[in-house]
Amino acid sequence: MMKVFEANITHQVSDYLNDNLKRITSFEKANQKMYDAFGIIHFFDNDEELERLKEVLSITNNIVEEPDRAEYGDFQTNSDLANKVTLHLSSKTISPEVVIEPTCGKGNFIIASLRNFKSIKNIFGVEIYKPYVWETKFNIADFFLSNPNSNKPEISIVHCNVFDFDFKEIAKKHSTNDILVIGNPPWVTNSKLGSLNSTNLPKKTNFKNHSGLDAMTGKGNFDIAEFITLTMIETFQNMKGNLLLLVKNSVIKNIVFDQNKNRYKISAIEKHCIDSKKEFNVSVEAALFYCKLNSLPTFECTEFDFYNNLKSQLKFGWLNDKFVSNIDTYIHTKEIDGECPFVWRQGLKHDCSTVMELDKVNGHYVNGLNEEVKLEDGLVYGILKSSDLKNTVINQTRKFTIVTQKKVGQETKYIKTEYPKTYQYLTEHQANFDARKSSIYNNKPLFSIFGIGDYSFKPFKVAISGLYKTFHFTLILPQDNKPVMLDDTCYLIGFDKIEFAVYALILLNSNTTVQFLQSVTFPDAKRTFTKDVLMRIDLLELAKQIDKADLQTELETLNEKYKFNLTLDLWDSFISEMTPVNNGQMAMFA
Repeated sequence: MMKVFEANITHQVSDYLNDNLKRITSFEKANQKMYDAFGIIHFFDNDEELERLKEVLSITNNIVEEPDRAEYGDFQTNSDLANKVTLHLSSKTISPEVVIEPTCGKGNFIIASLRNFKSIKNIFGVEIYKPYVWETKFNIADFFLSNPNSNKPEISIVHCNVFDFDFKEIAKKHSTNDILVIGNPPWVTNSKLGSLNSTNLPKKTNFKNHSGLDAMTGKGNFDIAEFITLTMIETFQNMKGNLLLLVKNSVIKNIVFDQNKNRYKISAIEKHCIDSKKEFNVSVEAALFYCKLNSLPTFECTEFDFYNNLKSQLKFGWLNDKFVSNIDTYIHTKEIDGECPFVWRQGLKHDCSTVMELDKVNGHYVNGLNEEVKLEDGLVYGILKSSDLKNTVINQTRKFTIVTQKKVGQETKYIKTEYPKTYQYLTEHQANFDARKSSIYNNKPLFSIFGIGDYSFKPFKVAISGLYKTFHFTLILPQDNKPVMLDDTCYLIGFDKIEFAVYALILLNSNTTVQFLQSVTFPDAKRTFTKDVLMRIDLLELAKQIDKADLQTELETLNEKYKFNLTLDLWDSFISEMTPVNNGQMAMFA
């Protein structure tokens, strides 16, 4: 094996090209030769490419170190996996006439398709990285030299950005053919590529139509593979055929979730989990996304282990108007899937932890720059992060934070007169605030924070980590007669009465809630819990279901362990507070 044009080429192909091209001086004649031998159209783009290849082939050891392919999200599918994938499709009696690979890389899926599908008439591969275009062509040549009696379709390998290629032309030209879209699109997000100044990026677009803050704070950061997959589905959904793409698990979940809105003509949706560490040596949860095209739309996905496809693991997707991660277990707790009577909130966000977050050492505040800080106590509050929410009840924090506003957008000039030491400290670190990248801070008062409101100052809170996969809620008590804050990786509801907070805690930590959350959350999600998920917990329905004796037992356990002296005397008031009045609003607010 050697390298030509930075692409691997076997000696078999090198010898063939040397022998068959050395007397040819026209790239058109060379292309005809390559088409007759391997079915590849436009092997060369011009005479210069032909002459350069002939020259390089005369040098037997043209080794070029391959560049870092991170900006292309490049995790090349190995030949063995590609072969198993196409054999799996073949076992479903799938036999395509047209094979399309939107990002073909080194061509392993194309070679596997040639090997395992006998009725292919046309193959289209698109690839942005020119050395891979050459390597794909060389690999196809090597396949036919080793398998001269194999079916030889017409093959087009195009050097092009996938976002600029006109796939609709293929759909139009082959509208009556059975197609297969197959491949392994890049495993990166648009923000990752943007940070690398990559050209391998679609035109800037909010393709999911997120509005306002959602688009600014992350929901607009879509996965490139998701964009490509949706483009393929949208383009080919009216054609007879199938689609199978290797993508991150989160992409599959998003596609099934959005299917309720998009209603693409796809069915038999399947997710076949692979071992990414074994196949690609990366720690990314990924799977094969399969669907049948040109079908009545379906809205659920059956999950399999790719290495043992005989038995499905679970089904997730839409059941009536609810999106769930495990349809079978969800059925047992679906009664509490409604709307939480209390609004779940995210904790505060400041994006300036070295300045805003403090430790207390020997009675003094110390910031993340290891500076001893002299402040008034008025704007300093204890703060908890996701990693702190391990116990059922917390009344002390290991860290503190400066809270500059009582609500988002509040003017901060008051700090200068009321808390001069704090103002001086913040002003000395103005550069740190100016360096914050998020656009949410643009045109906002000095030292602005987000995720702050009346709820932040409730004395009693029930909270859960959004990052950890522990289905456990924590009661947070005041510290030094001040409410404790949480950071933006946590979600909380706040109460003025400790009894209400404890009642909510018992309901949220009940087996029913745990089973419900396990059936609507995804273990591989970046955030197991989100506001959307937590707002689905109907605490009023839960309260109606719970056995009063069990409630009393749980309350007594908490009383004994944490030295509370609480009763169920306010239980009816708690129920009343959660009960909507005629206009649909709650009778009171916590």
